[in-house]
Amino acid sequence: MFQSPSTSYHRASVIRFPIRGGGMSSAIGVLAKPAKTPLNRQQILGFWAAWGGWTLDGMDSFIYALVLTPALTELLPNSGYSAAPADVAVVGSILFALFLAGWGMSFIWGPVADRFGRTRTLALTIAVFAVFTGAAALSQNVWELGFFRFLAGIGIGGEWAMAGTYVAEAWPEDRRKNGAGYLQTGYYAGFFLAAAANFTIGAHYGWRAMFAVGLIPVILSIATLLRVQEPKRWVAAASDAPRHRPLAEIFSPVYRKRTLVNAGLLTVAIIGLWAGAVYEPTAIQQLAKAAGYGKPGAIKLASLGTAILSVGTILGCLFAPVLAERIGRRAALAAYFAGMAIMIVLCFGVFFYLPSGLFPFIAALFFLGFAGGNFALFSLWLPEQYETSVRATAFAFCTSAGRFIGAGINFAVAAMVRGMGTLGTPIALTAIAFGLGLLLIPLALETRGEQLPP
Repeated sequence: MFQSPSTSYHRASVIRFPIRGGGMSSAIGVLAKPAKTPLNRQQILGFWAAWGGWTLDGMDSFIYALVLTPALTELLPNSGYSAAPADVAVVGSILFALFLAGWGMSFIWGPVADRFGRTRTLALTIAVFAVFTGAAALSQNVWELGFFRFLAGIGIGGEWAMAGTYVAEAWPEDRRKNGAGYLQTGYYAGFFLAAAANFTIGAHYGWRAMFAVGLIPVILSIATLLRVQEPKRWVAAASDAPRHRPLAEIFSPVYRKRTLVNAGLLTVAIIGLWAGAVYEPTAIQQLAKAAGYGKPGAIKLASLGTAILSVGTILGCLFAPVLAERIGRRAALAAYFAGMAIMIVLCFGVFFYLPSGLFPFIAALFFLGFAGGNFALFSLWLPEQYETSVRATAFAFCTSAGRFIGAGINFAVAAMVRGMGTLGTPIALTAIAFGLGLLLIPLALETRGEQLPP
């Protein structure tokens, strides 16, 4: 008898136990594992396009963290400032705040995707962040670099929302949850690619060559636009009466609370991004120089630390859907937030100040990265809370709004770095945000066991 893929089962394993007195065996346990719905060619192609864009997105965004010190060391004197380590840290914080502000503006892609389609908008976001990352290689002063990073941030922020929405809508119900975890690994695989590029290209050809590498995603953008079809779920929704104000609708009485709570939780996760990624290479380079390493050695150790962080985060992303299905979305996020708070304090508040803290700091990055996999939970969770007509808008807004708050906090961090004369303590204090996030989680909507809304 023919069985459809969604209802077929692997061969059952039957366990027989002897029953006393009857001399017979009885099958009292039957273990059957349902087969996963197979993915068709378009679903596979679309996933790899989304994953590839998110991977190169992560690579492009992390290039800045890796080349922060050499780039600002060259550009600050051209801009009328000194290139002292404290000035590099402060101006670096300001430029990253501009990047976050650009990312915050990326909420504009949500209404575009809800109106014109997921794949078209996805391709456009990839093109935007690639072009302006490449343009940063031409910067002659810090203001030009900041401007290009702002524009690149608009594209980078939109890519996550478009990729996450696409996978949620295109993949079958029994696979989309794991698909969210797979997708999120791309961003951190991009960290690994950036570290590898810095280890080879950056160490030999300088920071401008690193930004030039960021032009590569343009090719993927063109391929995405030409080959990937729109999800059938979106096509069906688009054929109905169009909704012209999706941004207003996500603040309607039906969605208002969950939108505000989701944006708040994303804000907490974004604040932790500095400790988990952006300042890690700079911290390692400072520790390496204090330990007697030269510039090339410090750069390579920063690349090693980034690779370790990336591996840990990829594993954290893969584990996130499993944990979310086992204990629920809220409990899973609470576990990840608690892990982030503990590891930020250990890395930047303890190991950073130890006389021999370089290698303990690098080793601890694996666990910091694992907890940083909390972003995969949002890729899984956000689409479950909104219907198709406003899903991309909600995803884009919730993942972008916190960037503005994060940008403001980044200025506060920069001020503390200057005032305290150290990088470690100001970053360690960002762990407080995760404590606040733990208080906010009970207000979030639990969706474990529910299907994606139509």
